Amino acid sequence: MDSDTKSDFDNKVDSKESAFYLDAAKYWEQVPPTVDGMLGGLSSISDIDLKGSQRFLNSIYQLVECPGKERALDGGAGIGRITQGFLMKNFPVVDLVEQDRHFLEEAKKSLKPTNHRGQFFNIGLQKFTPETCVYDIMWVQWVLGHLTDEDLISFLKRCKLGLKPRGLIVLKENLTSSGEVEMDNTDSSVTRPHALLVELIKKAGLRVIKEQKQQRFPSDLYEVRMFAIQPV
Repeated sequence: MDSDTKSDFDNKVDSKESAFYLDAAKYWEQVPPTVDGMLGGLSSISDIDLKGSQRFLNSIYQLVECPGKERALDGGAGIGRITQGFLMKNFPVVDLVEQDRHFLEEAKKSLKPTNHRGQFFNIGLQKFTPETCVYDIMWVQWVLGHLTDEDLISFLKRCKLGLKPRGLIVLKENLTSSGEVEMDNTDSSVTRPHALLVELIKKAGLRVIKEQKQQRFPSDLYEVRMFAIQPV
C-alpha cells in the first residue's frame, strides 16, 4: 500500500460511519470508469439527463437574483460526465471533486483534449471543504445517498461558505415514493424521500428556491428531482 492509498484509507476510517463509507468505496473501486459504469448500466439515459440539467440551469438564470457564470463545482464528479456534458458549456472554469482515484484519473484524461480549466480534488464529499466565496454554481448529483444525514448537513453547511454572492447549490437526486429511506446494500447508499431531503437542506441553513422533476426517464426508475438551494 503506497502512502497516498494509506492516506485515503485513513480518511475513510476516521468517519463515525466507517463501514458505510468503506463499503461504498470498495463497490466503486470495482466499477469500470465509463458512462455505463457511472450510471449503473443505464448509459442510455445520459443524454436525457444532461438536457434536463441544462434546462433547469437555464431556468435558474431567468431568476431576478441569478448567479454569475464564472466558476462551477461538480461534486461527486466520477469520470467528468456532467462537467464535459454540460457544465463546461456554461462555465469557463469547472472544478471536480471525486473520491475514487481511478475515476478522477479518467476524468483528467478525457478532459485533457478539451479547453477544460479547473482543479481536481481527490476526496469524498464528507471530507471536502471548498475555498471561500469562489463558486457561482455547485452542482451535486447522484452522490448524496453516499452521505449519512449528519455528513450531508455538514457538507451543505461547508458548501455555503464556498458560494459567491447570489451563488446557488444544485442538488439532483433520486427520491423514494414510499416516504421511507431505502437502503441499497450493493453500493452502500440510501435513497431518501422528498420530505427528508428538504428537512436536511433546512437543517443546513439553506432553502429551496426552485425545484423541478427530471422528465423522460424510464418509469421503473426512482423519481429524480433538481433543487436549487441558497443560504437562508
